[in-house]
Amino acid sequence: MNYQFNWSVLWSGQSGGWLLHGLLLTLAISVLAWVLAAVLGIVSGAMRTVPWKPLRVIATFYVEFFRNVPLLVWMFFWYFGVPPLLPRVVQDWLFNHSAEFWAGMFALGVYHGARMSEIIRAGILSIPRTQFEAAVAMGLTTFQVYRLIIVPIALRLIVPPATNDSLNLLKNSSVALTISVAELTFQARQVETYTAKAIEALTAGTVIYLVLCLGIAAIMTRVERRFAIPGLIARGG
Repeated sequence: MNYQFNWSVLWSGQSGGWLLHGLLLTLAISVLAWVLAAVLGIVSGAMRTVPWKPLRVIATFYVEFFRNVPLLVWMFFWYFGVPPLLPRVVQDWLFNHSAEFWAGMFALGVYHGARMSEIIRAGILSIPRTQFEAAVAMGLTTFQVYRLIIVPIALRLIVPPATNDSLNLLKNSSVALTISVAELTFQARQVETYTAKAIEALTAGTVIYLVLCLGIAAIMTRVERRFAIPGLIARGG
């Protein structure tokens, strides 16, 4: 094997700046997409369990439509398909303010929102029906029951699966490189192209993703322990 390792390429020249920029952009697109996914997931997940059929149909359509199409297709759809449908002034603003970033963020958000919806729905359905009946008997409306009791309990129940999906969202942000979002994987490939050191560049990207995911998992484990409900949720190990 004649390959000569040279790890200094990762911090010499522009390489370190590229990787740092990619890391920050990955965090930015992942956080914004996670917020969008959480909002869509909570709303649609709750709607799928309410007594009114029209709301269940709307939420079911959203979930089945977005989660059953590959994420890469949604990336292309939001970047190439949606902008021409928007008013000219909006198109101009987008293409002057990183349209590829916003397209990637919306693609990640709506895709993982559909997946998050199923997690929320499972959490709600795992709550004993007596919780809902007792709240209604006290005079609360269905909306108040969901807002004050059902959804808060469900959010504490679904921390482990929600953590798993959040990690998948972070890792799936790498797909945004296909629409020229200069996130971490994009920048790692750029370092590899300019230095001809593929192992070093891709190892750096791998380690950064690993550290990010392990850090998030550790934080969410603490959250799981902190918000565990005695008698209903066992404290995480």
